Order: sequence, then structure tokens, then C-alpha cells
Amino acid sequence: MLTHPAATRLLYAVIGLPLGLFGLVYVVVTVVGGTALSLTLVGLPLLSAGLRGARRLGDLHRGLARRLLGLSAAEPPPPRRAAGLIDGIRVGLTDPVGWRSAAFLVLKAPLGYLAMAVVIILYGYGVGALTYPVWWRLIPPQTDSAGVSHAGLPLPGDLFLDSWPRALLTAGAGAILLLVAPKVLQGVLLLDWLALAGLLSRGRLRDRVRELEESRAFAVQDSAAALRRIERDLHDGAQARLVALAMNLGAAKEQLAQIDADPQARELVGTAHRDAKAALVELRDLVRGIHPPILDSGLDAALGTLAARSPVPVELTVDLTDRPPPAVETIAYFCVAELLTNVVKHSGAPCAVVVVEQSGGRLRLRVTDHGRGGAQLRGGLAGLFDRVRTVDGHLDVSSPVGGPTVVTVELPCGL
Repeated sequence: MLTHPAATRLLYAVIGLPLGLFGLVYVVVTVVGGTALSLTLVGLPLLSAGLRGARRLGDLHRGLARRLLGLSAAEPPPPRRAAGLIDGIRVGLTDPVGWRSAAFLVLKAPLGYLAMAVVIILYGYGVGALTYPVWWRLIPPQTDSAGVSHAGLPLPGDLFLDSWPRALLTAGAGAILLLVAPKVLQGVLLLDWLALAGLLSRGRLRDRVRELEESRAFAVQDSAAALRRIERDLHDGAQARLVALAMNLGAAKEQLAQIDADPQARELVGTAHRDAKAALVELRDLVRGIHPPILDSGLDAALGTLAARSPVPVELTVDLTDRPPPAVETIAYFCVAELLTNVVKHSGAPCAVVVVEQSGGRLRLRVTDHGRGGAQLRGGLAGLFDRVRTVDGHLDVSSPVGGPTVVTVELPCGL
């Protein structure tokens, strides 16, 4: 660590102070100013642009550390692509790398001051003291408190470096300062590096977490797409064939009745007709359990149909700003369906209230009934809890004895 020559470390310290001061002023003007003006039309765009610029300045500091100090920091993930102006502002405001870069720029200013102090005191005074025997005779004479004239630099207590022994002693002190200066500067720059690595680098743990989140989201979306394909194949294939089979068996049953065929044959055909219709009903229920076709029209339409079919009256309110991902829509639909079924079977409530709203990148649904209460997280609710957890969602049950029962489900919409 910090294996590059002392000269490059010295250069890094010298240019670090002006860059640190510039970064501090930049953060104050854009980030702090944008936050203060966030209630106006220019505040949030200014803050978003400021965070994007902070990310660029962070890249500059990381590049300088790599070139001048020999330190390599893992590149942070690139910013997400924005779809339009509004989405671009939102992407900038929610960029964690931009916020960490702004924090580093604030911290860089005092670190730059500290490094420059080491350069001035140890390197500057060290060079001046080491070369003192060369130029001490050029200093204009000065008088002490007793009126005696002396050459050389004055020290506290009427002490002057006005002789060759004192000049050589000063040179020795300068040599010591120059000898310890690289090590001291290395320690100060190590603090700079720790700040840079902690705020501007992407650690292995964050990498692994990000990879797991991406793989989980891909698996969930792929599973939802596979279920939709299975639903379509069953609907367009096996279900259509069963419908045709049931119709043909019905026609055969009627013809056998007209020609007065063998009763046993008529009974066999009748049984086959009934079995075909029962299999068709089971297949339709299975298809609806895999992926309700009504969801193709949107979650609001699907929930409206679900509420209309409920045996108890349902007051439904749906407020969606954007259409959620298909996997989230499916989970939300089945959550509402299961919760309404519980209201009908177990609560004894005369009605239910369903509220679905979307805000802050999350879909929140709440089902309320004023029944007997006492619901616990087991049975169907435990199954819902497991289903919600597959997308990093949350389910909460509040059901005191005597009611009301309130079940709240939160699902992320950023899969």
C-alpha cells in the first residue's frame, strides 16, 4: 500500500488541497443548496445534477490515487440509465454512489489541509533548514533586546542562529525533518486512502449483495414469465381440447339416446362426459391459480373483478402511479384473493375494505375487516408470508380479539 515513490506522494498531497477545497465548495453549492431549495422547481434538479457531478469528481480522485499512489479501488457500479427527464432526476437523487462521493468530497478538504500542513512543516522547513548554511549570511542583521546586532534567523529568547556551529546544527535538524517527512506523509495519505476506499470503492460484500439481488430479481421475473407461458399453453391447448372432448361426448350421448343404444354404452359415455366436464373445471381452477388471465388487463382491473365476485361486499380503492412488475402483480392479486377468502370463511365480518397504493417504489395493500379478530400468522397467512418474502416484501397482521383485523402487505416495485 502506498508503494509509489515519495515524489508522487508529495505531488498527490500538493494537488489534493485545491481539489479538496473545490470539492467542498461544489458540495455546498450544489448538494446543500439543492437540498435547501428542494421545495422549489430548481432544487431537486440542482441536487440531482450535483450528485451526478460528485460522482464524476469521485472518479477523478480515485484516478489520482491509482496513478500517484499506486492504489487500486474497485470501480463502483455505473448509474442506471434514465428514461426521460423526470426519471433522470430520480435516478440522480437515488444514486448511493453520488451521495457517498459527496461525503468524500466534504471529508477530502480537511484531509487535504492535513497533508499540506505536513508538506509545509516537514518538507518546507526541512529544505530551508538543510540549506541554512548556504544562505544564513545573506539575512540582514537584527538587534536583540540589549541592542547587540546579530546575523542569521532569530529564535525566541533572544537566540540567533548566527554562527557556523548553529547553522550546521540547523542543517542537521532539517535533514531529520526530511528523513521523517515521507513516513509522516504516508501515514496522512493512508487516512485519505481509507476514506476513498470506504466511500468511493465498491466492496466485495456490496458486490455480492448486488449480485444476489440481481439474480433473485431475474429468477422471480423468469418464474413469473414461465408461469404465464404455462397458463397460456394450458388455456390454448389442454383446456381447448377438453372443451372439444366434452362437446363431442355430449353429442355422442344425445345420439346414443336417439337410436336407443345399449344402456351400458350410454352410461359409459355419460360417465365420460361428466368426467370430462369435471376435469375441465379443475383445469380452469388450476389455470387461475397459476396466473389469472384477468391480470393481463392490469392489477386494478383484476382486483375489481375479484371484489365483484366476493360473497361479502368489498370497498376497493386502487391508486397506482405506474404498473408494477408482473411478478409483483401476481403476488398482490393472490394476497388480496386469500385475504378476502379468510374474511368470508373466518371473520364473520359483513364487509371488507381493500386499499392498494403505490409510493416510494413500493406497492402497499391493506385489507381490513371488522369481524371477530384473532387471526394469526399460520395456515393461509403463513403461505402468504412465504410468498411475499420471495420478492423481499413484508406482511404484517394486526388482529386483536374482537377485531378489527388489518393485514398490510408491502412489495417492492423495482424488480
